[in-house]
Amino acid sequence: MSVQSWWMFVVMTFVISATPGPNMLLVMSHGARFGLRPAIWTMAGCMTALMGMVSISAAGVGALLHSFPVVFDTLRYLGAAYLAYLGYNLWRAGVPTGDEPVIAAVAETPQRSAGSYYRQGLAVAASNPKAIVFAAAFFPQFIQADRPAGLQFAVLLITFTVIEVSWYLIYALSGQKLSRFLQQAHVLKNFNRVTGGVFVGFAALMAASR
Repeated sequence: MSVQSWWMFVVMTFVISATPGPNMLLVMSHGARFGLRPAIWTMAGCMTALMGMVSISAAGVGALLHSFPVVFDTLRYLGAAYLAYLGYNLWRAGVPTGDEPVIAAVAETPQRSAGSYYRQGLAVAASNPKAIVFAAAFFPQFIQADRPAGLQFAVLLITFTVIEVSWYLIYALSGQKLSRFLQQAHVLKNFNRVTGGVFVGFAALMAASR
């Protein structure tokens, strides 16, 4: 691919990755409530799913999902249901009563393992099958037919990974800075309800979109 095409890919990926979505919200929420290390495990889960979905799209599964709407819709509704479930859990997450300082502890279960953050990031990122179709439509736009496709795809995938991870870190660090405001029980409760409501909103948008 030409340098101009690569730069266009960089700019478009930068803007797309910066747009808040379920993945970024989850990373920021974990950074705010649990700290940077759990957020990094969440990021790893998200990136594992994204890399898998991009690779699947390169194998032509994106076109297959587009050709069989029933399969695509089934995956989409399952993903929406998971996001709604996650939002519901956040909304109902218990916090200590009163205004005394509290630690922004894990809402779902205390003493969660690194693997639990990883799995949640993996599940949230994998819950949107549109990422497969999007990647199948987006990446080929920057691959020149007269040059080795594998090398070009590898360059695009590495570029995408660097940009996506950079934005994850920005969201995680921003969330971590919010943690000092979550030391009051009522603030933590409101934060959980807002993020839970946003996840339910994402679920509704996913279920309603075509």
